[in-house]
Amino acid sequence: MDFDDTLKISAAAMTAQTTRLRVIAENLANAGSTANSPGVDPYRRKIVTFRNVLDQATGGKLVKVDKVLPDASPFELKYTPGHPAADANGYVRFPNVNSMIEMADLKDANRSYQANIDVIDVAKSMLSKAIGLLQN
Repeated sequence: MDFDDTLKISAAAMTAQTTRLRVIAENLANAGSTANSPGVDPYRRKIVTFRNVLDQATGGKLVKVDKVLPDASPFELKYTPGHPAADANGYVRFPNVNSMIEMADLKDANRSYQANIDVIDVAKSMLSKAIGLLQN
């Protein structure tokens, strides 16, 4: 595996994690949103799935975003009879977003992104040292 292959693999992983970070941010931004009328679903949490793709040029496997899917877990019900989205029993459906889970996913995505930056930094350092050896 050469320098370009390493950069391609790390860049693909960083792109995938960027998508994941955007979806997490969207989930967090909509965590408290509700519908405006009864019977209408609130925001539904989204999750990112990944897949391996074989890069024909390098023979290496790249990570890519496969799909951004809605989370099928149930909505949270809260008794809020005065709310415009309250049903006949006074319950309002809130998004199925758990901020603690989103923050854990955020940390995981951030660490993965940083790990790929570190790989790129090491590859650049190795290339720089190799060039230095050739110049001597």
